[in-house]
Amino acid sequence: MASKLVVGTFVTLDGIMQAPGGPGEDPSNGFPHEGWLPPHLDEGFGRIMGPLLDRADAMLLGRKSYDILASHWPNVPDEEGGAQINNMRKYVTTRSPMTAEWRNTEVLVGEAAQTVADLKQRTDGVILVQGSSDLLRTLQQAELVDEYHLLVFPVVLGQGKRLFAEGATPAGLKLTGSSTTDAGVVYVTYEWAGKPAYGSVA
Repeated sequence: MASKLVVGTFVTLDGIMQAPGGPGEDPSNGFPHEGWLPPHLDEGFGRIMGPLLDRADAMLLGRKSYDILASHWPNVPDEEGGAQINNMRKYVTTRSPMTAEWRNTEVLVGEAAQTVADLKQRTDGVILVQGSSDLLRTLQQAELVDEYHLLVFPVVLGQGKRLFAEGATPAGLKLTGSSTTDAGVVYVTYEWAGKPAYGSVA
């Protein structure tokens, strides 16, 4: 028994993943570009997100992303998509104990690399990681990510938290799919393929 860890996240062309949803989501370090995702929402976006969420058996979040989502989704009516997210099993990683009031949430206290590695071994199915840039960097360095599902938006911001930041662990990825929405969002999927291969053009 072992779970598959799938990253599903929104990024700009320059790799920024901070505060896509709207103002006030994550203004840390004076980030001024909150809400760069909504202008690109269309039916194509919905056709991507629906199957991605349907495939997930559980969701894994860092503390900050958990707080953001937990302040929104419990207020969303079931018929507007709330049932699927609120009823899904959720895990939140944290270094210090916390009380999780969002239903179906388990708190993983400790170093994220170890608690998530343990989680993968004791559960089965697909665990979807959304947002949580700090958590993603930890998971990447520990080589715990099995797949990346990236929605790449035709936007350049020039600053903010990046999906693959300076100092990321080198990794090879295998492209497994791609499509583009009418709004210009490119949906690409990759599988982890071990260490990168190197060569020469000479």
